[in-house]
Amino acid sequence: MSSKLRPMARLLLTHGAGAPVESDFMRCLAEQLSQHGIEVITFNFSYMQRQLNEGKKRPPSRAPILEEEFAQHIDNTEQDGIPLFIGGKSMGGRIATHMLANPDFKGRIQGAVVYGYPFHPPGKPEKLRLAHFAHLHCPLLILQGERDTFGNKKEIETFSLSSQVSVDYLADGDHSFKPRKASGFTQNAHIALAAKKTISFVRAHRGRE
Repeated sequence: MSSKLRPMARLLLTHGAGAPVESDFMRCLAEQLSQHGIEVITFNFSYMQRQLNEGKKRPPSRAPILEEEFAQHIDNTEQDGIPLFIGGKSMGGRIATHMLANPDFKGRIQGAVVYGYPFHPPGKPEKLRLAHFAHLHCPLLILQGERDTFGNKKEIETFSLSSQVSVDYLADGDHSFKPRKASGFTQNAHIALAAKKTISFVRAHRGRE
């Protein structure tokens, strides 16, 4: 008899545009989630893996390519009855939300978590990335720094978001949840809080039909 406990859920998790899943942020987050009954599976998009292999910085692939790669990782994830959640940091999280609007994955994914959703490019608040939110087929949790330049708390509170979307904020955090020193908060504490909120979200939705 195996001593390994069956995880309460599985989270397929990927990175933002500029740093891989091996980054301190992603490793810290994955480690804390793993300690609380979530099996975390991380992956790098192919452009990032080439960057790591060649030691030469590369721009992200176009969104349709990233979507195809994310979909392939979902298809390759073991189907053994463990509830599947997906998510990512920034760009990776944005691509995850497109999976939630894809009818091919309805019923296969229980929800998604985004760590710093890029609501718009910095300095371009008119270029919102929200159209597909109207078509989400399961719950989405966005964990956002209050002063994120890709969408801060004041801006987001003016948006009309789908009932499937909930947004929670990290006090004084930037796009990577890093607060200013004078705030009295720390990035590590915010990552720990983000992990705690993720666990609560997973527990609430892992049995969803």
